[in-house]
Amino acid sequence: MSSYDIRKTALSVETVWHERGPRLEKPLLIGTAVAVVANPFAGRYEPNLMPFQAALRELGRELATRLIAQLGGAAHIEAYGKGIIVGEDGELEHGAVWHEAGGQGMREVLAQPKAIVPAAKTIGGPGTRLMVPLGHIHACYVRSHFGTAEMTLWDAPRRDEIAFGLVMATGGRPHARIGGLAVSDISVHDGQR
Repeated sequence: MSSYDIRKTALSVETVWHERGPRLEKPLLIGTAVAVVANPFAGRYEPNLMPFQAALRELGRELATRLIAQLGGAAHIEAYGKGIIVGEDGELEHGAVWHEAGGQGMREVLAQPKAIVPAAKTIGGPGTRLMVPLGHIHACYVRSHFGTAEMTLWDAPRRDEIAFGLVMATGGRPHARIGGLAVSDISVHDGQR
């Protein structure tokens, strides 16, 4: 039994064949996994958020595992990100626990890629749309993999909930052509170049 209360989870996958250019031989898949969790600190200030953050590591691993399976396996994942929507009775810091818990959960399941996990967080109610940034899992400067994935649920988060999400993609933008570091040129494997 976990120390947090999940009301619901959702998985979604977009299949992109082209962006008005030539049709891709293999489609780009962009997936989102979201868990809606009761906010144990709704309506009050809590000085110590670390136990909640530690408890959510399990959720990070679980969502990452489920999303990776939907996208064809870890070997296919090239980009990732995380998003948080805190219900109106919470504060942004309640959602910030996901930076470590969700990010580390993804890293563990993806064999410890080094690049920063881009993130977005906001305060909002049911139906809030959050555009979550994507970045290459091994190198921050791969411009072709700068993208977004939409995170939204029609009935969440409620005032006393937090929607924690992970996003992943099997590649970069279709028809990327603005330069920058190419995936084939990643060499240092330190998360930068």
